Amino acid sequence: MPDIPITVASGEYDRIRAIRDGVVKVEGCAVAYHVVEPNQLFARNLKNQEFDVSEMSFSTYIALRDQGKAHYTAIPVFLSRAFRHSAIFIRTGRGIASPADLKGKRVGTPEYFTTMLVWMRGLLSDEYGIKPSDLRWRIGPLEQPARPASLADGAVALGAADIEIEAIPAGKSLAGMLAEGELDAVLSARPPSCFRQAPPDPSLPHGAGREAVARLFPDYRAAEQAYYRKAGVYPLMHAVGIRNTLAEQHPWMAGNLFKAFARAKDIAVADFAKLSAFALTLPWIEAEYRATQAVLGEDIWPYGVAANRKAIETLCRYLHEQGFTKRRMTVDELFAPGPP
Repeated sequence: MPDIPITVASGEYDRIRAIRDGVVKVEGCAVAYHVVEPNQLFARNLKNQEFDVSEMSFSTYIALRDQGKAHYTAIPVFLSRAFRHSAIFIRTGRGIASPADLKGKRVGTPEYFTTMLVWMRGLLSDEYGIKPSDLRWRIGPLEQPARPASLADGAVALGAADIEIEAIPAGKSLAGMLAEGELDAVLSARPPSCFRQAPPDPSLPHGAGREAVARLFPDYRAAEQAYYRKAGVYPLMHAVGIRNTLAEQHPWMAGNLFKAFARAKDIAVADFAKLSAFALTLPWIEAEYRATQAVLGEDIWPYGVAANRKAIETLCRYLHEQGFTKRRMTVDELFAPGPP
């Protein structure tokens, strides 16, 4: 029986290259691999389901699954995951010394409904008692001038009941407003340009001297590791989905895809321990790898439902608490049968 041709798409990661380059095969499939910037990929697949197998926003997928509108079925391969303590940027002269001090502040972010923001709002609520309604949300582009826009987006409308949420003025950007003091904080995975251009004076106490832009958690690595030790959650950002029709016609395909992605990840991680000639351009890569294992465990980037159940359940809870799902989705209704 000939292999079934399928198109697969994701961002560019070390953990997918063995499949992309044909080193790892998906048994029973002839793969045409496409590397696409994730935000573009998500938009393309929401519009016309362009690829058979695709990286996808995990929170968007869960919300669509709740609505019965998901065109894909997830397999528990999590191509993107990240702690986000590093993503909170503040004005240093506003009395913001801890997350609790964000209450009542004007906080900008590029979008209201992203997986990152769902996790960050959940973190603020669980760990610091700050509810989404405690912040004054301002939405707009990070660096480019905003255009006149409406916030009547389905996801925002569903999740933003009783929350102050406004678009920033046309012509302004979040980075510019933070630099000028029109915002107290910005939540963004990418550092705003005002942070890169004018880092705070490290010799001054936190919040001292003239106002500058700084991270709320300067030692975010220590904060994220402490969070993991306490909560036991390594936040999941993106999963992989298989087109519903393929999953139904070929029930074996989900399991074979899972095995291939897991094998590709293992090949990538093995490069961390190559010491005779470094595979990666980082001098203490092996020491960093072992230090990370000491916190996260032997498998620092686990796939599968069992290894990620707590993180999946937490994200489902956050989505429901924040109004993005009508009910709290369960882990077992999210994934194709087969993968562990």
